Amino acid sequence: MPKLIVLTEGFKGKTCELKEGVTTVGRADDNTFCIPEDSVSGHHCEVILKGNEVIIKDLNSTNGTYINDDRVTEAPLKAGVVLRLGQCELKLDDGTSFKKVIESHRGGVKLDEVGAGNVSANPAFKKKDNKLNLYMLGGGATVVVLILVYLLFVK
Repeated sequence: MPKLIVLTEGFKGKTCELKEGVTTVGRADDNTFCIPEDSVSGHHCEVILKGNEVIIKDLNSTNGTYINDDRVTEAPLKAGVVLRLGQCELKLDDGTSFKKVIESHRGGVKLDEVGAGNVSANPAFKKKDNKLNLYMLGGGATVVVLILVYLLFVK
């Protein structure tokens, strides 16, 4: 199922799964996808899903609707291109990128193909050295003993 993903900081990762028909996008709460960003108009645009096609239709927004920096009033939106509403950037994830990877490996992926069979040889998976932890523990214990000796014999 296709979805819109916000790329702009502060709203990054916010998503809206598109359903067949019209999805309204804007700053106002009554939109299907509300993006409370100042440069997004109250009712900024419509995203129309017809089968596998996604159409963007600007609703006379103040700051405009752009696809790859080209201002549009109505245009098809393809997966991976940048959709900008005012200063807010989004992208369309058509949900097929993972499916394409799976289909290209119909026979399955063997662990050796991705290097998982040789994990122990990978230096990133090497057992950590605990010497620093031991030094810190020993130093802390020494400080505690010195404080106890001071408290017992100096008073």
